[in-house]
Amino acid sequence: MKQMLFKEKYPVFTLEVSKSETTYKNIDEIFVFLKQKIDSHPVAKFIAIFDHMSHTKSFEDNVIAEGIIDAKNLVFCFGKEIPTSKILAVRPRSIGICEFKDHFDISILEVPNENLHKVLENWIKEIGNKNS
Repeated sequence: MKQMLFKEKYPVFTLEVSKSETTYKNIDEIFVFLKQKIDSHPVAKFIAIFDHMSHTKSFEDNVIAEGIIDAKNLVFCFGKEIPTSKILAVRPRSIGICEFKDHFDISILEVPNENLHKVLENWIKEIGNKNS
């Protein structure tokens, strides 16, 4: 995964998966896989799927980057503790996926817990299942 600072302040990790590197044909198939990962994890809890593309298209003055076919977020939470009220600012988690003609662009905000961040990265890397 590639790490970057989005807008010079948000620690974002991204992975581009070519459609030739995966058996998944669309975002919904990827979300079935990720939801299974969430459901089998002892702490993670599935919350929702947000159809970002439909939401954005509903505005007359929408802006959608060229080439994006679909865009959705899978929303879930890893939290089993509330050690401070500030933790709510980084929860719940979201995995964003944009579908393009020949690839998927998957992105996450850095997870505050390093071990859970590695879990999430591993799930995402498994999407490129033809190389695993």
